[in-house]
Amino acid sequence: MAEFVACLLIISFLFFLICILRLLNTIWRKPKQLEKHLREQGIAGPSYRLLQGNLKENSTMIEEALSKPMNLTHDIAPRLLPFLCNMIKDYGMTSVQWFGTVPRVNIMAPELVKEILSNRSGDFEKLKPNPHTKLLAGGLAVYQGEKWAEHRRLLTPAFHLEKLKGMLPAHSVSCTELIERWQTLIGSGESYELDVWPELKNFAGDVISRTAFGSSYMEGKQIFEIQSEQIKLHIKADRALYVPGLRFLPTKENKRRRELNKRVRTLLTNMIEKREKGMKEGRDSGAHDLLGLLLEAKRNGRNDYDEEIEITFEDIIGECKLFYFAGSDTTAALLTWTMVVLSMHPSWQNRAREEVLEVFGKRTPDIDGLSRLKIVTMILYEVLRLYPPATILIRHTQKQVKVGKLLLPQGIQVGMPIVLIHRDPRLWGEDAGVFNPERFANGVSKASRQPGAFFPFGWGQRICIGQNFGLMEAKTALAMILQHFGFELSPSYAHAPHVAVTMHPQHGAHIILHRVLSTANRIPGPGW
Repeated sequence: MAEFVACLLIISFLFFLICILRLLNTIWRKPKQLEKHLREQGIAGPSYRLLQGNLKENSTMIEEALSKPMNLTHDIAPRLLPFLCNMIKDYGMTSVQWFGTVPRVNIMAPELVKEILSNRSGDFEKLKPNPHTKLLAGGLAVYQGEKWAEHRRLLTPAFHLEKLKGMLPAHSVSCTELIERWQTLIGSGESYELDVWPELKNFAGDVISRTAFGSSYMEGKQIFEIQSEQIKLHIKADRALYVPGLRFLPTKENKRRRELNKRVRTLLTNMIEKREKGMKEGRDSGAHDLLGLLLEAKRNGRNDYDEEIEITFEDIIGECKLFYFAGSDTTAALLTWTMVVLSMHPSWQNRAREEVLEVFGKRTPDIDGLSRLKIVTMILYEVLRLYPPATILIRHTQKQVKVGKLLLPQGIQVGMPIVLIHRDPRLWGEDAGVFNPERFANGVSKASRQPGAFFPFGWGQRICIGQNFGLMEAKTALAMILQHFGFELSPSYAHAPHVAVTMHPQHGAHIILHRVLSTANRIPGPGW
């Protein structure tokens, strides 16, 4: 018996020792080896710190930057990525910082960014989402490998040109309702001040509800409201060190996360079941929108290319979460920043309005006319350059891989800061920080000194599937707004971009609307 107990104690001790050694390897030995490997290649940065890395400094600098509004300028990178901006000053364009025990190498060269994002060998993958991220969105945003490829092929037909043309009437209806609401607010007066950020979020939510899910905004309104709170909880968790298992603790925030997720699932389940019932009874034609495609594929086990596909109810829930969030949030942000920027640059607002009135007059925009809006397109591209939806793209190395002259080890992050690359004077000239839509006069490919320097929707096979949908929606809405209103910044406007998954105005976007009475209306500004 004594020998058995002794043997058990020895085994327990060895097991404990192995666990300790593995822990030490994870939190110290491996990070220091990676640090040495990167420094030998000239990739410098702050030294690794046990467990936290640079998370604390990063969070502190972001909190300080967000504590007050900034000057009315487009130099927003130091506010959004203050730690990274300081790193580049201290260590150069290619540097490394630490997110807990994992190093992130920051890449600023467009040719390397393109090489990474175009890689089809599985060497680079999106970061595996932590459970908090999965509560907010799923689907294409989190899938990897063959499952991602299957869902991409399944959903692509929903965004073909012919489908987009068919969506334009729904866009126009949502735009008309927005215009009528703003006209009612102005009433008999000539101007009215309002925060356009929640207005445009509501509008974009209405569009995605009508076009992707066949429902009205009111039916999806609760989902958008819940997702707004989920975003705040997601950001808080994302800026802290993630420790597996802590999400199961009965904290106030964890309870709220689970409660919100349950509510979203219930709303989506009811919507999906209602749609399925309509399709079975012949009251719904099926795959004429995104949800219809998903349900048809689930029922038939095949996609539009007649390929076999297995799609579950959970898959549909994940895609719906993603498209409710991404389909409304990014377009609302683009339109909001466009109105802010055109308020700061009234001469460009006037030029855009003249073009819209020349092409459409007071008519509702059509697809052919939208394609002729050169100035409006240039303006939207320039706003996307200065205020991209995502500030940085991140990938994770699955094995040791060579990129350019760099040999990146397995298990590290690669960060590609869009907001900095879009402002790099080496790529865009000395006026890189200036709003100048003329740089896009000859198209995206010739806008910068080096191809690939403009990628607001990502690059390669994982480029945003809904970019054309979003740009058509933004063009339609901006054209109709310009037809009916002039606008300028309110004295109460506080310029405060911040990252809430995408780039939002922290304190809203307070703008004064003016009724456009004739084609001669111009918004006062420099030179007028």
